[in-house]
Parts: sequence; C-alpha cells; structure tokens
Amino acid sequence: MAGRVASKIALITGAARGQGRADAVRLAQEGADVIVVDTAATLPSVTYASPTLADLDETVSLVEKTGRRAVRVQADVRDLAALRAGVDAGVAELGGLDIVVANAGICVPAPWDDVTEEIFDDTIGVNVRGVWNTVMAGAPHLVERGGGSIILISSAAGMKVQPFLVPYTTSKWAVRGMAKAFATELARHNIRVNSVHPTGVNTGMTGEGLQAAFAKGFERDPKLAGMLTNLLPVVITEPEDVADTVLFLASDESKYVTAHELAPDAGVTEF
Repeated sequence: MAGRVASKIALITGAARGQGRADAVRLAQEGADVIVVDTAATLPSVTYASPTLADLDETVSLVEKTGRRAVRVQADVRDLAALRAGVDAGVAELGGLDIVVANAGICVPAPWDDVTEEIFDDTIGVNVRGVWNTVMAGAPHLVERGGGSIILISSAAGMKVQPFLVPYTTSKWAVRGMAKAFATELARHNIRVNSVHPTGVNTGMTGEGLQAAFAKGFERDPKLAGMLTNLLPVVITEPEDVADTVLFLASDESKYVTAHELAPDAGVTEF
C-alpha cells in the first residue's frame, strides 16, 4: 500500500531531535525521502541542552530504518547562504523537493523586564529570520517542481497571548503572518502555505528550565497561570501528535488547504 506522501521529498529544519525528528520519521514512514537540517551546535541564549551532530545522525538512522533516504545538512537557519547551499545539495542528491517544514526554533521564557537584547535578537533571528530563510531556500525548488506544500511551525503562542514569552510570542505571531503572506504569492505556482500551532510539546525545549521560568513568573502574577491550561484533559502533547498534523498538510489530503492555521493545541487557544 502506497504511503500518504509516497515518492515525495521533504525538507525539515530543526530535525536533530524532538518535533523535527518526529516530522522526519513520520513523513518517511509514509513514503517520503527527507533532507534533515539542524545547526547541531550550541543554540543562542537557551538554557536547555543544544542539539548535537550525534542527534542529527540518529534522525538519519531512524529515517533510513523506514526504508527511505535521508540527507543530513548541518547548517544554522540564520545563515541563508549556508542553508541554501545545503538544501541545493540535498535536492540534487534526492532529485527534487515537494515539502518544506520550517520547524527550527528556540524558546527563552522570562518576565518582560528580564528579557535582554540578546534574548530578543536571538529569538527573532532563529524563529523569524530562520523561517524566512527556510522558505527562501526551499520554495524555488517547489516552483520548479510545479507545486508543493510549505508548513511553518508556529505555536499556540502565535494565536493566543501567552505570559512570560514576549520574544517567543512575537516571533510566532510573525510566523503566522508570514505563512499567509507567502501563501498569497506562491498560490499561482500551486504551492500551499500553512502554519501549525501546537500547545506544549514534550521536547527538550519544555523541560525543567521552562517550568522554572514559568514558576518564577506565576509567583509574581498568579492570575496568569490559567492562560496555559489546555481545554482537553492533557498537560502536554507528544512530538508525534504534531507530526500527524504536518503529515496531513504535506499530503494531497490537504490539496485545497492554504493560508490557514491548524492547531493541534488541545484547546489551549480557546480556554
């Protein structure tokens, strides 16, 4: 039985672990070859562990275990020239590109008056400039292909204000707008562009450091704690849950879905 993205080729950033890895494996399970991109080096400003080259190699191994091909690209999404060179090489090796998943991102929670210029600039650099770079590196190949799907990973914080996340919230609303803007201009090439808005996902980004930062903020302003409550009875979701939404948008099942927000958010944006 053919997979839902059989014979397609996907580009995924932030693929060394967590959500990006889950996206890569899920698309491979459904028949896609993948170009997996990660900086695999120290991330700016963050307090949680950075991805490693070994992490990226593990993603490649997991993809290959599905029987699909994977091309590893070590590049910082903030560096357009390096990203473009890596994507171009991967496309040449695999034979084209049909799907772009701009997943790479960072999160540095802090009360507004603890946010430094470095934190703000780093967050916007990775989460906004990095997403723009990813589209700029990938979209020309989709145009050449005659169509495809671009999926920008935003957040529930890109649909609903969330406390102690000024730079992150700013970046994720920007990604939401970017998806709509690209969708309008790329539609004539039969390219769909949508954004994905998860609630909290169980990755390294949401570990003890994040919880400690929120706890500090809630001590200062307890009434804000309810803003992070999911409507469904789940505290946090898994990367594979988001990957299912990515797969839908990558597949022909969503062939007429563009310029929209899909929110596997457990209802947090409605609470």
